Amino acid sequence: MPAEIPVRSGHLRVDDENELYYEVAGHPDGAPVLSLHGGPGSGAGAGHRRRIDPERHRSITFDQRGCGRSRPLVTERLDLLDGNTTAAQIDDIEALRRHLGIERWTVTGASWGSTLALAYAQAHPERVVGVALFAVVTTSTAEVEWVTEAMGRVFPEEWEAFAGAVERAPGERVVDAYARTLRDPDPEVRARAAAAWGRWEDTHVSLGPGWEPDPRWHTSPARDVLATLVTHYWSHAGFGGDEILGRMDRLHGIPGVLIHGRRDISSPVVTAWELHRAWPGSELVVLDEGHGGAESVALLRRAIADLAV
Repeated sequence: MPAEIPVRSGHLRVDDENELYYEVAGHPDGAPVLSLHGGPGSGAGAGHRRRIDPERHRSITFDQRGCGRSRPLVTERLDLLDGNTTAAQIDDIEALRRHLGIERWTVTGASWGSTLALAYAQAHPERVVGVALFAVVTTSTAEVEWVTEAMGRVFPEEWEAFAGAVERAPGERVVDAYARTLRDPDPEVRARAAAAWGRWEDTHVSLGPGWEPDPRWHTSPARDVLATLVTHYWSHAGFGGDEILGRMDRLHGIPGVLIHGRRDISSPVVTAWELHRAWPGSELVVLDEGHGGAESVALLRRAIADLAV
């Protein structure tokens, strides 16, 4: 059965307001592999289907609450934003696991998806066979400060335009100003902020080999959804990102693979290195890439083949 063809898709209601779009591809009885998308808010693409052996694996993905094909979009219901947290997303993952009748699965993710994968695995280690991640981040306060403030030392011209595109109160962090502005009642104000945020996102990942602008930052409403959710989560340090490193003992006995690009200036490799040091039995692979790339994806596929048995 071709991995490109979904075996099953649908919507799962997880509370009174939110329905998640999910998709399953590959062998219907294969070893289950959960793929968590980045962003937050990028939505799930078809890439998860190409990372498995369709004769051995069953790949599951979903659009996280508020984005993609899940309902409603965060930009349609800003009043629901406060309930969009990492804890809520972990509950969503568990609801999907139970809905699909899965006992344990291999958990994968990239960028924000790696943060969510780690947080989920720490909350439910008994449900995790193994963890495979690339472009590894924990969305800690220090990481957010680096990418939204200190990165201005690398891209001073672009950062000045980025920081000046929204009004800030005295002492207010740039990320907090964006998160507040993207909840403004005026849709034009929100759209301008989302466009400025997108220009900065394109800038700080631009040093990786083969970089090209991300079309998601240039197309509304996807751009507005992504900017709203990214700034919401980053302004709260991923709702627990500061605690992930100190909880790596919860993954004792669970194998893991951490894949990261040496040229990933927006998410320096030190985060993956610190996680690896705190996680006995994990493997760290550092590549000559930026924030993900073709080699990272190839190694993720290899890690899935080894872990998902």
